[in-house]
Amino acid sequence: MPFALRDHTADVALVIDAPSLLALFEEACQALLSLLVEEPSSVREAEGCAFEVPGDDPADLLVDLLSELLATVETRRWLARRCCVERVAGGLRVRAFGEALDPSRHRLTHEVKAITYHRLKVRCVRGRWLAEVIVDV
Repeated sequence: MPFALRDHTADVALVIDAPSLLALFEEACQALLSLLVEEPSSVREAEGCAFEVPGDDPADLLVDLLSELLATVETRRWLARRCCVERVAGGLRVRAFGEALDPSRHRLTHEVKAITYHRLKVRCVRGRWLAEVIVDV
């Protein structure tokens, strides 16, 4: 499994391992969905949305990407099943595929308050990208 969820006091740590930086961002999106929804496979890729995340620093981009996805859940009640991430000048271009939250099919497991910078780590080790980001639940 390319990511893991670990309890951390009142928080949860998303620990991600990927072969590239872009794959790390995409796996982080999957990890967030796994934290939010009991059965992530219940979320269909029925529609898409696109957005950009400005910045250059990988750690900042990770926090901002996850924060944008969390805001989409909170404001639009929309869940991203999968994200395709590409580097563009000045940041990331993200295409997310998912659907509107349906309480009859999507059982929410955690109320995520924020994506934090506490103990944030993003680094490349022996050709693999590793990250740990703490999520306030």
